[in-house]
Amino acid sequence: MDSRGTERTRAHTARVDDPPFSPLRLGTWPTPLEPAPRLATALGLRTEDLWIKRDDLTGLAGGGNKIRKLEWTVAGALAGHADTLITTGAAQSNHARLTAATAARLGLDAVLVLPGKPPAAASGNLLLDSLLGARLVWAGDADGEGLQTRARQTAEELRGAGAAPAVIPFGGSSVLGARGYRDAGRELLEQCPGVRHIVVALGSGGTMAGLVAAAGARRVLGVDTGARPEAVAAVHEYAAALAPSPLAVEELRVRTDQIGAGYGTLTPQTADALSLAARCEGVVLDPVYTGRALAGLRAAVRDGDIRPGETTVLMHTGGLPGFFGHSKIQALLG
Repeated sequence: MDSRGTERTRAHTARVDDPPFSPLRLGTWPTPLEPAPRLATALGLRTEDLWIKRDDLTGLAGGGNKIRKLEWTVAGALAGHADTLITTGAAQSNHARLTAATAARLGLDAVLVLPGKPPAAASGNLLLDSLLGARLVWAGDADGEGLQTRARQTAEELRGAGAAPAVIPFGGSSVLGARGYRDAGRELLEQCPGVRHIVVALGSGGTMAGLVAAAGARRVLGVDTGARPEAVAAVHEYAAALAPSPLAVEELRVRTDQIGAGYGTLTPQTADALSLAARCEGVVLDPVYTGRALAGLRAAVRDGDIRPGETTVLMHTGGLPGFFGHSKIQALLG
């Protein structure tokens, strides 16, 4: 097993009370849990061992896991009387696309703060962002902190113009947003009470954190995508605030062996995983998140962390539009 991340500490974040509002209803629940027998065999598991939780089928503008988080974070924004949603992400951000879709459904404005500059030709999520009516703010050579600074500046500008903006966190990940995946974890446990391993891509941290809060740290295996530094610390912060009992950071299971050259790059292992899922089950994964999650699952079987006879669920967190916007995706077809 790879590094479990940051400083090993027994510190525990205080659990939080329920917010004074209910989540929105933006998705279609429960999402399906489908068997994947041919993929299981290809990985070295028994045919009955592997299932795919189809959180790519959540509805709303191409679906994906971010909808569960947005049901909570946007409910919080509306409780504060927001009329504009601002968020940040990579140029092909699934979260940005679904924030724009949520704003469109609710009659709000959306502003997406993205790194870089406008491409010569939009593709993938960027096409959908425009179709959904979002305004794009290009922040140039900005890292995550720089994007957040630009988002706050944009919010101040909008307030000065009389708007009421709310900044939705990167990836929808916060203690509030992680509640969406605590709900998802409970949903999954009802569908598959005997699950031993839940394998999920680790990006901004909220998805894994919610699953840990619902199912326990030992059942959840996060595969780090390199989306943010100190991702394990973020998971611990969010999960510890929601878990029913104290949670130590060293209890978290995280693989870091699928990051490759960094977030957004297409690794050979991920390319192989994308082909394997498509050709075994007719399921298309995305090249940044769930493709890496399957590559991490494959590695976990090889090194004995996941064994035949153990019921395993791969969380399909969506991201299909990003597949068509990835600059290296032709490598799969060459």
